[in-house]
Amino acid sequence: MTLHSPSSSAPIASTTAPTGPSRAIVRRPRLERRLRLAAPLIVLVVLCLLIGVANPNFLSTGNFVRVATAASIPLVLTLGATFIILLGSIDLSIEGVMAVASIVLALLVANDAGGGADLGLIAVVFAVATGTAMGLLNGVLHVGLKIPSFMVTIGSWFIGLGAATILLGGSTVRITDPTIRALALTRLAGIPLSVWIALGALFVAWVIQNHTRFGRHVYAIGGGEDLAALSGVPIRRTKIIAFALAGSFYGLASVLATAQLGQANAEIGTGRLFTTVTAVVVGGTSLMGGQGGVLNALVGILIVSVLANGMVLLGIPPYLQQAAQGLMIIAAVALSLDRSQLRIVK
Repeated sequence: MTLHSPSSSAPIASTTAPTGPSRAIVRRPRLERRLRLAAPLIVLVVLCLLIGVANPNFLSTGNFVRVATAASIPLVLTLGATFIILLGSIDLSIEGVMAVASIVLALLVANDAGGGADLGLIAVVFAVATGTAMGLLNGVLHVGLKIPSFMVTIGSWFIGLGAATILLGGSTVRITDPTIRALALTRLAGIPLSVWIALGALFVAWVIQNHTRFGRHVYAIGGGEDLAALSGVPIRRTKIIAFALAGSFYGLASVLATAQLGQANAEIGTGRLFTTVTAVVVGGTSLMGGQGGVLNALVGILIVSVLANGMVLLGIPPYLQQAAQGLMIIAAVALSLDRSQLRIVK
């Protein structure tokens, strides 16, 4: 409804606010949306309280440090995957990228196989660069050849595993470089250095997401690629950069995993993909794209790590732990979806 000013023919918008039942109808979707956004954090708090009541050892400082240590590598992986999922795409190359980056690191530092370049911490740069290059290749193939991200990255996954196996001949290389091992063994304020590195990666990802044009473009593409293109968002470039950035995080995670195990092989990333995707979904980042972020990734990986830690403390068998994680994924997706916006589900 519009009103006309007595002195002008220009319409003036009505400022009448909805009242009574209308106001309740407006407020209900807003309340539901807020609850949906807060659901992962609520789940994390409730989960901690329940496990703490069942086993008081869970609330000890030492156990919190163990949870943080277990969450550090998955957090770095989840940060990279989050940027891809915010686009509305998917990246399944995590395990292949980790395998190649880990072996590059091992071959460039002192090791028990001999012939290493012994570059020390400089080798970390090469390992991260390897991850970045593989992510960049994923992005270029996805955008340039218009191949679905699912197919491109699953191909990269197996290519990476194959290349890593060829590089080491299927064997394992033990790292003897103390500077690399220190990344996992050194403690600052009683907390492993790997945890601090993961938190630093989280800060960098948060800055990129919230304070750069690239971050805004990622959200725009995930919210609606056609509209983003009409608004002048460089779709192709943003996607390529996102995959390269994800590869950088995977490369860094492989460095932390290699330092933690003290060895490198083609299987170093085995099982990491499931944990990563689980954490992204459980944290509240929408698989449809455009909703969520790196702080959601932090909450998601804490839920996964706390649940895993709690089930061990409670003596739950491993096969039941896997079932619980599967149920958690289904529940998280069910809670995060806005069904009012879904006309068709495939």
